[in-house]
Amino acid sequence: MPYKLVIFDFDGTLADSFPYFLRTVNTLALTYKFPVIQPEDVDHLRGMDARQMMKRAKLPAWKMPLIARSFIRLMARDIDQIQLFEGIPVVLHQLAEQGVRLAIVSSNSEANIRRVLGPACASLISYYGCGASLFGKRRKFTKAMKRNGVLAHETICIGDELRDLEAARQVATAFGGVAWGYTRADVLASHPDVTLFHTSTDLLQKVLGVPQP
Repeated sequence: MPYKLVIFDFDGTLADSFPYFLRTVNTLALTYKFPVIQPEDVDHLRGMDARQMMKRAKLPAWKMPLIARSFIRLMARDIDQIQLFEGIPVVLHQLAEQGVRLAIVSSNSEANIRRVLGPACASLISYYGCGASLFGKRRKFTKAMKRNGVLAHETICIGDELRDLEAARQVATAFGGVAWGYTRADVLASHPDVTLFHTSTDLLQKVLGVPQP
């Protein structure tokens, strides 16, 4: 079905920030005393959810906001290194032209997100729910729906992590997972309630309800 509201995650969904994460995470590991990530670990980690990764790194929950804030500050410093995925500006503009309302819910800062989007794309977003805690997206999803006057069955949340799926389930919306983000596509596809998007064109067609060949 076509949706009235799309709530996007940002990092790994709209913005290609995973390479930057890999370049900076070990600096944070030294600061906050968690194991560094070796290149051979990456594929395995991309199959884990956030709780599994925290357990593996022996990270207490209280450290997560500190690490997140440090990462956001580093990204703000290096924001020119972050770009939108190919095709995303077209997706945002075409959805908006079709009357679909757009929101972004992310743990990143609104300032970082707006700078990466650029003025033209940033102006298309009706609601920015930024600074969400690691497991705090549910409330911001609800606020995005209320702000736009739509119901859960009229909304799809789109992200690249299992915690995005978990939050969408909590508010009873549909969920779409992107195949180009942090979590491996096969892991997302293993959940029967996930619509997997393989390309930006695939995302656009499925969200708008365009019949597939």
